[in-house]
Formats: sequence, C-alpha cells, structure tokens
Amino acid sequence: MSTDNSQETLNKWRLILGRNAEGHIDFSGTEQETSLYQNMENTLDFLYDMEHGDDVMRAEREGGYGASAPQAAQWLEKVRRLFPKRTVEILEKQALEHFGLTELLTDKKVLSKMEPNMDLLKTVLQFKQIMKSDVLAEARRIIRQVVEELTEKLKKELKKSLLGKLNRNMPSNVKSVRNLDIKKTIRRNLKNYDREEKRLVLKNVYFSSRTKSYHKWRVIIAVDESGSMLDSVIYSAVMAGIFAKLPMVETKLVIFDTSVVDLSGYADDPVEVLMGVQLGGGTDINKAVSYCETLCTNPYETIYVVVTDLYEGGWAKNLLRTCADIIGSGSKMVFLTALDRDANPAYNVQLGQQLVDMGAFVGAMTPEQLGDHIGKMIGM
Repeated sequence: MSTDNSQETLNKWRLILGRNAEGHIDFSGTEQETSLYQNMENTLDFLYDMEHGDDVMRAEREGGYGASAPQAAQWLEKVRRLFPKRTVEILEKQALEHFGLTELLTDKKVLSKMEPNMDLLKTVLQFKQIMKSDVLAEARRIIRQVVEELTEKLKKELKKSLLGKLNRNMPSNVKSVRNLDIKKTIRRNLKNYDREEKRLVLKNVYFSSRTKSYHKWRVIIAVDESGSMLDSVIYSAVMAGIFAKLPMVETKLVIFDTSVVDLSGYADDPVEVLMGVQLGGGTDINKAVSYCETLCTNPYETIYVVVTDLYEGGWAKNLLRTCADIIGSGSKMVFLTALDRDANPAYNVQLGQQLVDMGAFVGAMTPEQLGDHIGKMIGM
C-alpha cells in the first residue's frame, strides 16, 4: 500500500472514531487535506454530538421551529459539499429527527407559521421531494413569496444597460420633450380635433421610457444543480425569469448534473423552475454545454452563461474542445463560479484559466453584476 493511501485510510478511520476516541490522533497530510477532514468532522459532530446530550440547537428549539430550519439549511449545504451522495442521503435521513424537521415535512400548520426567507427556501428545496402533498402546496407558496421578493429587489438594482429599449407600452413619469411619444399623442387625440379652428386639441400627452435599442439576443443559461450550487440555482432561476421578460432577449434555461433538463418553457416562472430542480448528483459540464450548443441559431447574437464550480466529472479536454468550437463560431461565453449575494469564489482555478485563455469570461459575480455585464455585451 502506498504512503498516500495509508494516510488517507488513517484519516478516514480517525474520522469514523472521532476526536474523543481512546488513543486520539490528529489528521495528517497537507494543510488543504487536514482542513477538509476537520470540516467533515465538525459537520458530523454537529449531528452526532446530540446523541450525547450536546444538542446545540435544543435551547433555540424550545421556543418553536423558527431557529431550526435556517441552521438545518446551513448544515445541509455543508454536508452536500463535503460528502458523497450516498453518505449525504444517510445523514439527511438521520438528521430529520435531530433537527426537528419532521414537523416541517409533515405538518402544514408548522410550515405556515415560519418566516419565508432565503434559509427556509433552501430547506424547502432540499426536502421537497419527501413532503406530503398538502405541505408541498404550502412550500410552493413560500417559494413564490421569496422568489417574488428577490425578483423585485434584483430588478431595481439591475443597470439600465440591460433593462432596456424604448418601450412604447411603458408610460414614463419623466415628462420631458425627449420622452414625448408624438405618434401616440396624435393618434389618441384625433377624436378631439376642432374642425372650426382646424387644430388638434391635446387633452392627453403621452410619454415613453427611453433607453437603448438592441437587436434580438439569445441568452442560454446552464445551471449546475449539484448540492453545493444551491445559492446559484436560486439566483439563476430568478435572473432567468427577469431576462425572459425583456423584449431584446430570448432566454433558454437548462439545469444539469450528469443529465440535462431543458426548462426553457418555464424560464419566465422561477417557481416552476425551482420546483423541478433535483439537487445532488455528479457533474457533466460538457454534456450540458454540448446540448446548449444545439439551441444556438445565430452564434453572433448568442451568449452562453454557465453557472458552475468547474469541477468537471467527465473529461475536461472534451469540455475545452466544445467551448473552443462555440467561441470560435462567434458566440460569447460566461462562466459564473458563484451567483449568490456574496459571490465567494470556489472553483477549479486551473480549468477556469484554460477557458479564459481561449476567450471565455470566468469569474464570480453578484446577480446585479451579471445583469450589467450581459447588458454591456449586448450593447457592443
């Protein structure tokens, strides 16, 4: 057995036995390896220390269920990031009782009393597959409320470089000469024409919102739905919903793990998108990008937005080859390594640099920055 394998085996046994085992030893390896195992141990301790009466959530749970769901969401996110899928399934099943989520999954009244927020939304999305039908209906209401709040906030924060084209159907509150919609004003006031005086009486004057005029663009958004990308999945669904309502943009939306699901028909409804997401699984980025390539009709007016941490489960060479073909055809490619409010980057830096070298944009952006970036690309 090699030294590396012996070290990995020893670390795994150390993880199984726990820090309080007789003849305690420390994790070994590089700083990155020991940090990984320490994070795994802390995550397991949060659950299994409860068996020994150290329930860190007990005091908070005595007043109700409001505090347990956010902590559960954070814990679940760590579990999905640190452990393989089979282990995640076992831990989730055992955590239901410890986190007090049984009532959340089975009692509609309990769920209805909880404050709709981002943490609760995450918890609902992670457990919606095993919720009862009446509870699922309440969960859908929560998803819609949080999504609508996010949508309104993001719409206000997006730059005008994205939100726009002179929209003759949208009245403007700014009554200036440059915003005067002369054709609409004349047309609507023809009935007020004074035949004796031979003049048009303007009883109502109409103005329009003036922003930039663009060609029709197609934005293809592909979102990695693996467990560690939950924040990105939520914000991507909301952003796709905003894009889908813009007159100058045709939006296609795809979610993927090792399979690819085209949700373009629901792109304008983030709630339906999120209800269709199946978190977890592996990652085949090339398979998703290859499918997205089939959705392109005019390469020079197509933008690919791939939301992923760039940890390819398949052959990275195949992904690079596909991306080279897409960029070579004239399309623009954007790889977002994070799409939450904090935009903390955690991705395969080596693969990201290779994509940058061939002409793709790779980086962490907040939703507002993404909107502004695409707006500038469309305006070029």
